[in-house]
Amino acid sequence: AAGKRLAVLSNSGKRAVPNAERIAAMGFEPSLFDVVMTSGEALWRDIAGQRVTERVFVTIERAPGDADGWADGLDVTVAAPVEDADAVLLMGLPDGASASDFAPILDAALARGLPVLCTNPDRASPRADGQVVVSPGALAHSYAASGGEVRFYGKPHRPVFRALETAMGTAPDRMIMVGDSLEHDIAGGKQAGWSTLFIEGGLHAACFGGADPAAALAALAASAAAPLPDYAIARLQ
Repeated sequence: AAGKRLAVLSNSGKRAVPNAERIAAMGFEPSLFDVVMTSGEALWRDIAGQRVTERVFVTIERAPGDADGWADGLDVTVAAPVEDADAVLLMGLPDGASASDFAPILDAALARGLPVLCTNPDRASPRADGQVVVSPGALAHSYAASGGEVRFYGKPHRPVFRALETAMGTAPDRMIMVGDSLEHDIAGGKQAGWSTLFIEGGLHAACFGGADPAAALAALAASAAAPLPDYAIARLQ
């Protein structure tokens, strides 16, 4: 009603168009959002622009076919065996998966010195039924801790924020990041010079059952070594 422009900035390994379609399927009018920018879109554009040179990927995806759809329009090979690949494309994990399920692939990749291109830096993600599931970032950070090379696309890493600023034609000090992850949404927004608004009833809802949400937020930020947001609300509505 105030005429403010809205965008979606998502740590989705998929490209912008399927995410825009997913948002519409949730019941949101597509015209509400000027731009949908995803980490998968950012990597796709970097490969198309020759800024990423790897072309043969062993793929970890949420559902079969995700990588094929993402790679449309690129001269790349996805779903290659580890011994033939020159990088790991870490797009998503099936719900219910554990990090140990992918240890054989990542151990073999580490032995070959393959980089991991992670298009979803989230370590965990909430689902509609209240479940929190393991996300690709958990695997990527474990790989890095073992000495492997990881290139992250998405929040909290600055390039995806700059890509959205460019697409919106808006200066950082006129942007506000709204999200439920202190580590990704809030820390990333702060680093990019944006204002930040934290949603208490999302990923960390279990921490906010007491009488003092400000104290809970301070404790959560301290435990995550993350900055405090500029603003906080109980839920997005």
